[in-house]
Amino acid sequence: MTAVWDTPLTPLAFLRRSADVFPDKPAVVYGERRLSYAELAAETTRVAHALRGSGIEAGDRVAYMLPNIPEMLVAHFAVPLAGAVLVAINTRLSSQEVRYILDHAGAKVLVIDAALHPTVAPVARELKTVEEIVTVVDPANPGDGSGSGVTYDDLLARGHDEPLPWSVEDETACISINYTSGTTGKPKGVQYSHRGAYLNSFGEVVHSGHTFDSVYLWTLPMFHCNGWCTPWAVTAIGGTHVCLREVRGDAIWQLIEEHRVTHLNGAPTVVTTIMRAPGARELDHALTVTTAGAPPSPTTILQMERMGFRIVHVYGLTETYGPYSVNQYQRSWDDLDPEERAARQARQGVGMVCADKVRVVDTEMNDVPADGTTMGEVVMRGNNVMLGYYDDPAATDKAFEGGWFHSGDLGVLHPDGYIELRDRAKDVVVSGGENISTIEVEQAVVSHPAVVEAAVIGVPDEEWGERPKAFVVLADGKSATEDELIEHVKGRIARYKAPKAVEFVEELPKTSTGKVQKFELREKEWSMESSRIRG
Repeated sequence: MTAVWDTPLTPLAFLRRSADVFPDKPAVVYGERRLSYAELAAETTRVAHALRGSGIEAGDRVAYMLPNIPEMLVAHFAVPLAGAVLVAINTRLSSQEVRYILDHAGAKVLVIDAALHPTVAPVARELKTVEEIVTVVDPANPGDGSGSGVTYDDLLARGHDEPLPWSVEDETACISINYTSGTTGKPKGVQYSHRGAYLNSFGEVVHSGHTFDSVYLWTLPMFHCNGWCTPWAVTAIGGTHVCLREVRGDAIWQLIEEHRVTHLNGAPTVVTTIMRAPGARELDHALTVTTAGAPPSPTTILQMERMGFRIVHVYGLTETYGPYSVNQYQRSWDDLDPEERAARQARQGVGMVCADKVRVVDTEMNDVPADGTTMGEVVMRGNNVMLGYYDDPAATDKAFEGGWFHSGDLGVLHPDGYIELRDRAKDVVVSGGENISTIEVEQAVVSHPAVVEAAVIGVPDEEWGERPKAFVVLADGKSATEDELIEHVKGRIARYKAPKAVEFVEELPKTSTGKVQKFELREKEWSMESSRIRG
């Protein structure tokens, strides 16, 4: 029985509180644009009313396809304030991928950046449920002038300032749906609850060390796991959001210096971008980088520390609201050699304060020995694991076999209780923090008329951590060039998923049953990289 004094948990309460406590404090910075917390709450209220005025009802899905501009931050509060569910779409997807997500989610309204409108234009007339497309024109990149005819200003004109309750009746209701990258076929819609988003936000505040003095730079896409719940987290603590449309090294350093940025999040590729930028220098103030995706190498961690950055390494999946575990730093590590300390920091760690204990299990769901060598699958459950896959009960049941969410990642458990990933069970390539399905890339390669077989693996890449490489067997009498195949793939799936390189081979290594042995290809490529580094 729920006590009468219990209040359902929702991130909406964060903006209400900060607007009350910090009304005049800068909440959002973007170029010359500034929003105080009072103004952020007012704009959120107006957009929520505008969505209702556009026919959005409780439980409806509202899709946003925007870069990290203020309108995207507002959406994280305005859409649930209207009683709807936010569907944030990856800005790098192809037209067909966007269409699938919009149709599957049943989105009624799509809000899209003008520069991205050409992505949706080819499929706009084919969308099954979208009743209106609203175009946001960002002066920093207004696009080519094409659009839906309905502007963001038109949308705002339907709203008003009458207060709305910053609360929900059911904390287990869905606040957002985030689509996976389709690592095993079609992307799946991961459902987050108000409760899970609320609790995960506190985990971000605690482990990244946010305070009301935080100045957070948006280098992590807000479409990715709702920015790891950071739109809600930084707002909860009353920090300042510094929006960034495009991740470029020069822009990052300019904003770090101009606004004295204290925090940023991102995949190791973002870390690399920062370190390799022409303006890179040793910091004269504290800046915390929270990173996840492909595990950061000990070398990268050491380099960042020498520049004055504090590294927080986290691990999770779309299904776990982003970060679920954290490499909790131990003071005893201060006495270790720098290389050993960095190696400890490169592990995926332990469950966050808001999460249940992370486990590594065998095929019978028994915990593997904490010996640092016995591999098993990483499984999780609790408040910070998804409600389930939207409109896909079969996939949901499979993901939660045995009562725990199965990550598909293989790892080991160390004697101190920290986990460390060792392999990806599904052969997923993690490039710049984005998951790329090798099966999807292989199918695109094989669709070329000259190709008879293909195998795709992840290979080292200095900028992105890793990128796909294709090993191709051509049909007898057929020919194709590397550039030709890469361009062919880019015409069928999102361009960033295309192979970095193509190697033509006579045959692929296979088992006696005909299964391609990708581990042989991987061992060759990664051992070559190791030899190059040692050399």
